[in-house]
Amino acid sequence: MKIIIASDIHGSAYWCKKLTQAFEAEGADRLALLGDILYHGPRNPLPKDYSPKDVVELLAPLADRIICVRGNCDSEVDQMVLPFNVSSDYAQILADGLNIHLSHGHRAEPPLKAGDVYLTGHTHVQLNCVESGGYIHLNPGSVSLPKETGRHGYIVYENRTFTFKDFDGNQFDERKL
Repeated sequence: MKIIIASDIHGSAYWCKKLTQAFEAEGADRLALLGDILYHGPRNPLPKDYSPKDVVELLAPLADRIICVRGNCDSEVDQMVLPFNVSSDYAQILADGLNIHLSHGHRAEPPLKAGDVYLTGHTHVQLNCVESGGYIHLNPGSVSLPKETGRHGYIVYENRTFTFKDFDGNQFDERKL
């Protein structure tokens, strides 16, 4: 199973289009979104080409392949316009013998065991492999508003490998399990 993992689109049609193009180019089976899909949030600047309506239209054709968790900027109104579930705080993917837990990262950690993978967004900072309590924590950063030295990008999961990429297709980090 090939999964694209991304977070924090924050209503940017420009960066969401880059994400959907990357999803198609990678030939992925699923798109895992770690929250903050439509609204830019009160502490963030408006991202490039801010247009939540266009983001909905870009993601709608992929609705049956999207797994999404709710971010701190996602609301009940967002669920009314998005054609996939955006109201769960946590989700889980079982792939290649791995338990992959999804959360935006602004809530308490779900119960995690040694060997589990915990994917979060929220901080807008890419994080490759913080091992804590036997589980592995990864963060793709933000699609539209990366912070610190982060890049606009995503993670590709395939065959127990998490590969960090930017929207030019450049790989800049990797974690094999």
